[in-house]
Amino acid sequence: MKVLRAAPNLLTFLRLCLVPFIVLVILQDHYRIAFGIFLLAGLTDALDGYLARRLNQITVLGHYLDPVADKLMLSTLFLALHHEGLISRAVTVLVFGRDLGILTVSAILYATVGMRSFPPSILGKVNTLVQIIAVTTVLLGRFYDPFGISFLRMWSLRATVLFTVLSGFHYAWTVARRVGHMPPPSEDGA
Repeated sequence: MKVLRAAPNLLTFLRLCLVPFIVLVILQDHYRIAFGIFLLAGLTDALDGYLARRLNQITVLGHYLDPVADKLMLSTLFLALHHEGLISRAVTVLVFGRDLGILTVSAILYATVGMRSFPPSILGKVNTLVQIIAVTTVLLGRFYDPFGISFLRMWSLRATVLFTVLSGFHYAWTVARRVGHMPPPSEDGA
């Protein structure tokens, strides 16, 4: 169980544990606290990768767990903020549907053909960044809302739609190409 004691993995588990708490404070209209928890989650995300490299504690578990924690955090926040009427249904469905689709396809490909590597594309990274900006500005706008925050919130939500769709199609295209280049299974079952 040494891999579970690795500092980066513990930080990723902490980020996962923060998800229900941030949802609870959003549902109770405590947006300053939600913003603080979201910042703490972002700090754990930055630190886990840095520490994994610095302490030479890069693990297979961390390789898979970190992006899952990111997707779970962001998708859950989009759902909670939609529930509170702060993010539209269309944006929420696109974000949640894309992430659920990616996780489902990844699990199926791992289980059926052993495909383990799903490196993020530049579009996926940009998508994550604009989603983080969108959630940040929506939370921040509940207690601090000068024109600049409102403007950034509007554009980051539009960018979220654009990059969610683009990165989703790019992911599907990339996976289809990779699966198409795989050797066919042998007839003897070996």
